[in-house]
Amino acid sequence: MTYGLLLPLTAGALVLAGPGQSGAEAMSVCSGRPQQTVRFATGELRVFKNRDYACAITVAKKPGAKRTMSVSLQARGASPVVDKGTFTRQAGPVTVHALNRCVRASGAVSGKGGSTGWILC
Repeated sequence: MTYGLLLPLTAGALVLAGPGQSGAEAMSVCSGRPQQTVRFATGELRVFKNRDYACAITVAKKPGAKRTMSVSLQARGASPVVDKGTFTRQAGPVTVHALNRCVRASGAVSGKGGSTGWILC
């Protein structure tokens, strides 16, 4: 009886997370809870964290035209993980192991960007 109830809820969740959802789609790319959002003129950097990992994406303020975007995420004591290129909507996600480690993130869209400094310590 429980299985019959879960199936419609699961199917509904899949429909809600479909490609027509602009804000929800970007939020669901990284697992974990939102930790920090850094807004800048051309977009925003979003950082998420679950128990073991941190994840970051850079999202364009006005998606559409291809432009240079980047996102970088670094756990303290490790090299940064970077996604940089020409995208229409977002750069990333990038993920690092961050259990008991501080992280810092940065992101940019069309040459304008922002960063967090060391967070999640």
